[in-house]
Amino acid sequence: MSDEEFLRHHQPSAPRTLLQTLPSWILWIAAVGILYMLIVAITVIGDGFKTLSGQAAEGLFDFAANPLIGLFVGILATALVQSSSTTTAIVVSAVGVGAMPVEVAIPLVMGANIGTSVTNTLASLGMVGSKQQFRRAFAAAMVHDFFNLFAVIILLPLELIFHPIQRSATWLSSVLQGTVLPDPGEADFLGAITEPVASKLGVDGAMGYLPGSDKVAAIGTMLLGVAMIFLAVAWLGKVLQSIMVGKARTFLQNAVAGKPLVAMFAGFIVTVAAQSSSVTTSSMVPFAGAGTLTVRQIYPMTLGANVGTTTTALIAAMAVTGTHADAALTIALVHTLFNVFGIFLLYVIPVMREVPVRCAEFLGWLASERKIYALIWVVTVFLAIPGLGIAGYALF
Repeated sequence: MSDEEFLRHHQPSAPRTLLQTLPSWILWIAAVGILYMLIVAITVIGDGFKTLSGQAAEGLFDFAANPLIGLFVGILATALVQSSSTTTAIVVSAVGVGAMPVEVAIPLVMGANIGTSVTNTLASLGMVGSKQQFRRAFAAAMVHDFFNLFAVIILLPLELIFHPIQRSATWLSSVLQGTVLPDPGEADFLGAITEPVASKLGVDGAMGYLPGSDKVAAIGTMLLGVAMIFLAVAWLGKVLQSIMVGKARTFLQNAVAGKPLVAMFAGFIVTVAAQSSSVTTSSMVPFAGAGTLTVRQIYPMTLGANVGTTTTALIAAMAVTGTHADAALTIALVHTLFNVFGIFLLYVIPVMREVPVRCAEFLGWLASERKIYALIWVVTVFLAIPGLGIAGYALF
């Protein structure tokens, strides 16, 4: 029996959802509408930050000024909402209105990179019933975790001392604005189409009717913006997945089994299209469990997915205008460059390429022998360590 026949017999296709029954043209209109909602949300949350005034807005992020705590906040927030796109879009909004310096935001986006890998880790737990399948599936999920962890362990200290990512992102931002991208000071085309709607929702609109002071209205506006970002990212992912149903899975399977660069490119393309690295990486878990694909074949695909998921923050940055627009684009590019630098360090260098793979295979074996270790890993890395770190910092 071939690999394809094995998967068809052992992984029956799921029933079609309501979205998947709709015509493609309706789904594409919905995707454009949700993307518009995301851009409006960025404007709404910025409106709330501005109303709080400079010092009050900056005070919201005082706790994240410690790089380690900022990292923990990024991990915990992303693990809870299971979307790095949501976390980074909010960070871009805060930077875009001057409420958070780029230096403070960098550990947050690095933490978001770690937090997003919880989804495919949880997906691998679905194969816990078979020891061999679980070992392979958990190892395939772990290679994503270990890449993100090692990238942070190496790059965060280097960034705090020498600032290579921030400097590169700042330079790239200055090159892009006014050339590839419009200068936000001269061409606010996004603001022209989103501001009318955002103003009706923000402090001068619906949120202005909240009882209390302007600060209450500002906080309400920010919470509304956060909720809109969360919903927009989630809905956009579902709609795009419905448009791509079947195609993405087949494309990834064929690409991952080929050359590493092709697999990396496939992971990038599918993630940009689906607006979710979790979808890309989780879709490969069943193939790993079935033994169709190895950890080494899946590894480059996850790297491409990591880069692909940063496009949401770039879209969010393009919605920011004004004095701090360049800073917003810079932090979005920091997220992209962090993953690019990580690829060079942990994949391009042959001796380093094996480190995440070997660690993932070992933990996969360990978890298959004693399944409690899988639960301990998820709870400790994504919840306990960041949660206790934040709580301890807040208390002491």
